[in-house]
Amino acid sequence: MSDCIFCRIVAGEIPSERIYEDSDHLAFMDIQPVNMGHVLVIPKDHYGCVAEMPEGAVARLFAVANRVALKVQEAVPSDGYILTVNNGQAAGQLVFHTHVHVIPRFRDDGLRHWGKREIGEGEIRGMAEKIREAMRS
Repeated sequence: MSDCIFCRIVAGEIPSERIYEDSDHLAFMDIQPVNMGHVLVIPKDHYGCVAEMPEGAVARLFAVANRVALKVQEAVPSDGYILTVNNGQAAGQLVFHTHVHVIPRFRDDGLRHWGKREIGEGEIRGMAEKIREAMRS
């Protein structure tokens, strides 16, 4: 897609600090990193979000992302890492080409975790049943 920045990076039209590449994937440094060592891992084929990807492609993408994360953790070095995907605008996705963030984490790095909501046990049970039903269909 000519208007997709990540497709243009794959094509070599936009420079990037590539750290890994195979026939189906590319990993490169995020230019606005959350922490030093923040890497993006993408499929070379364009998928707007994870939901558009075939299941096997998702598995391969996460396998590559995890291998990259282990090497990032070794190189940085960090105390841990996050593998995350923002899937859709409401989830914070800014570039609509599937990508996995590999974000090194450090003790006391100041990053906050998600907040927690107070939800009643009955509401949790009801939502679980709706999800189980969706899983069966």
